[in-house]
Amino acid sequence: MPHEEMNEQQVAAYLHIDGRELAKLASRGQIPCRKVGGKFRFTKSDVDHWIELSMPQLDKRRLAGIEKGVSRHHGFAEEELLLHPMIPDGGLAVPLDARTADAVIRALVDVADRAGVVHARVELLNEIRQREQLCTTAMLPGVAIPHPRHPLPYDIARSFVVVGVTTSGIPFGAEDGSLTRLFFLVCCKDDRTHLHVLARLARIFHEPGAIEDFIDSSDTEQLAERILRHEQAALARPS
Repeated sequence: MPHEEMNEQQVAAYLHIDGRELAKLASRGQIPCRKVGGKFRFTKSDVDHWIELSMPQLDKRRLAGIEKGVSRHHGFAEEELLLHPMIPDGGLAVPLDARTADAVIRALVDVADRAGVVHARVELLNEIRQREQLCTTAMLPGVAIPHPRHPLPYDIARSFVVVGVTTSGIPFGAEDGSLTRLFFLVCCKDDRTHLHVLARLARIFHEPGAIEDFIDSSDTEQLAERILRHEQAALARPS
């Protein structure tokens, strides 16, 4: 229910933070909300969007807490593998043959299409392009997470993640002007899976050496092994 209304206690549990900390964020206008009868009220879709935009700035402790809260809210097993099982057979590309931002998107969708998880290729391409025009998904140096703006219950066979590494850096709209080589295409059938995947990815990216390991992978087998290893390491660390 993306337009679900939430009170302070529910959002504090959702973000896995202290109620006083949430009140500070709300009173300072640092999280989308409104006041009704002297109490802060929130819309879940706005909170989810805030989480997505805030992830690059959050530390490991906060990311782990958000993932825990989101998992409990949506009924996910919070400490089970998520990312690695979502990558379909043939869902990795090393190298990804692309030299422009749009070529990256096309190449990633083609990888997913060949892996048999796409029903409507053109529609999926358009959704991802529209999301990228809205705001870049190059959220961390060297890394981008392109994804559709809205869940795709009909355009894809199942929720999936496809990963590609280009041989050289691509201008993908990073705010600092840096180039991007590592791309995680995230396509989900519902909001709850999408947000859970983003939280898990952000947590993995905080693992020491993870991004560098992914970029330096010599082939798809090595990339798959490193994704699994770093996800397991992220889960093993206390939150």
